[in-house]
Amino acid sequence: EAHQGQEHGLAQMCAAVRQAAAGAGLRVEQLAALGVGVPGTLDIPAGIILEPHNLKPWRNVPARRHLHDTFGLPTAFQNDANAAAYGEYKAGAGRGMRSLVLFTLGTGIGGGLILDDRIVEGEHSHGGEIGHILIETSQPRRCVCGRRGCLEAYAGATAVVQRTLEALKQDPGRSSLDSWLHRKDALTARDVFEAAAAGDALASKIVEETAFYLAVGAVNLMHTLDPDIVVFGGGMVAAGEPFLQRIRRHIEQLAFPVPAARTQIRFAQLGPDAGFIGAAGCGRQLQEVIRNQ
Repeated sequence: EAHQGQEHGLAQMCAAVRQAAAGAGLRVEQLAALGVGVPGTLDIPAGIILEPHNLKPWRNVPARRHLHDTFGLPTAFQNDANAAAYGEYKAGAGRGMRSLVLFTLGTGIGGGLILDDRIVEGEHSHGGEIGHILIETSQPRRCVCGRRGCLEAYAGATAVVQRTLEALKQDPGRSSLDSWLHRKDALTARDVFEAAAAGDALASKIVEETAFYLAVGAVNLMHTLDPDIVVFGGGMVAAGEPFLQRIRRHIEQLAFPVPAARTQIRFAQLGPDAGFIGAAGCGRQLQEVIRNQ
């Protein structure tokens, strides 16, 4: 409903707060703090949504102030992928660890970084933009962000489909996916992964390349941050353990021996609830900061 504009979207956010409280058997007045995760580029300290790629009518929206003014509660404001990373860190695949890198694999690629119980926001609120790590500079593919060579342009679900269709056009008649060149419905990344699992050579090559690109992104962060664990979440998790094993194998080949051996590589555990849990955790953390002041 984002196309309906800022006012409608902010009203929906407030309605979601009331719904979440009611679902927990609480009144809003009983809450101590709020936590919210928002997509797009943000000014996190100011609580402003700057320029979300998928929310075109939204520019410089003071979302945190609106929530605070509506409910009168301290409000933790965070990127949605950062919130998901914090959720996995606190209650999912990274529970009990000190540091975590999360890749969220959907239409594009998002992610979050956690070091010593802190979300890495960066000086300009752009820390953790994992999907826009540059992985290719020789004839790089264009990314939805407008730049070229980003990880998302190679390993996001949209990119998987684009690369598959390009390969089918270049070498027709050799894949079970050929019919998608002439169908009205759209090929999906799931179709590609299913064809690979069924033994289709072209699809298997695309999946293997995707695993390699994700491993390149993971190793870049492993060599920079040296985390306890790298977690992969989002829609591609449905590809299952064989896909994760492909990623692991490439990481073992690309990374230094010690991080390759000691860094855990896992799928996320919380599914779509990770962002909600992480946002709630951020709200609780804010409450504790205020209490200790």
